Parts: sequence; structure tokens; C-alpha cells
Amino acid sequence: MAANLNKVFLIGNLTRDPELRFTPQGTAIAKFGIAVNRQYKGSDGEFKKETNFFNIIVWGKSGENCSKFLTKGRAVHVEGRLQNRTYETQDKQKRTVTEIVADNVQFLGGPGGGGGRSEEGGSDTGTPEFSDGDGFPPEAGGGTGGDGDVPF
Repeated sequence: MAANLNKVFLIGNLTRDPELRFTPQGTAIAKFGIAVNRQYKGSDGEFKKETNFFNIIVWGKSGENCSKFLTKGRAVHVEGRLQNRTYETQDKQKRTVTEIVADNVQFLGGPGGGGGRSEEGGSDTGTPEFSDGDGFPPEAGGGTGGDGDVPF
């Protein structure tokens, strides 16, 4: 039997500041959107640009760090999985939304979204100086995980 795989890697820019909420059990959940740009040559030989938008969910301490350090326009690398969520609108229509549940979010560029120096005055590598390699400050936990519905 073949193994199943659900893995997503995206690099893009935040379209809005992260929204932080907590489950009734106290688990943090951050939600934000990113835009991912693609440039390609069309059949007519002209270069075309395409932008896709994705909703990102980050659980736990990593979600708290995203809320604390990320702002609209900031570049990020997101590693995670696709998840479908179904809900009912006020007029009783069922809707399904596909989101990326992040296992790892790495902050790229400076706090203003572009490349350049980090907030701690470090190198031009694109990874903030306070990172221990996973894109989060050292006090942050590793990946994220959650069980239950996203409360927004």
C-alpha cells in the first residue's frame, strides 16, 4: 500500500496582521493570510504574473510568536499541511474552506517585509538574529499542533 502525503511549502508575504485567539482550553491559534506570486511565460511568449492567496493557521507557542513578531507585508516561509474545514453560514448554507495548518513558520527579511537587516542588527541572511534556526525566538516551541476546530 502506498503512503499518503500532505505537505505544503510556501514563501510569500502577509496580507494582514496575524489574528490571535485562544481555544477554551487556552491553546493559542494565530490566523493570517499570505500572498504568493508566480511569474511565467504564457503561450504568447509574454511574461505573466499570477498571485495566489492562502489562509494560514498556526497553533500553540508558535502562533503566539507569529502574532508577536509578524506584520502585514512581512515575508515568511510556511511549511505545513492542507486542511479542509466546513462551516454553515447564517443563512444555513454549507461552505468549505481550505487552509494551511503550519508546522513551521520561518520569518524572512526584516520587520518591514523586505530583505535586509534583522531587528537585532544582524546579517543580511534574511533570518532574524533571534532565531535558533526555526524562525522563532529561542523561547519559542518547535512545531505546532492542534486538535479541534479553529475558533474563527
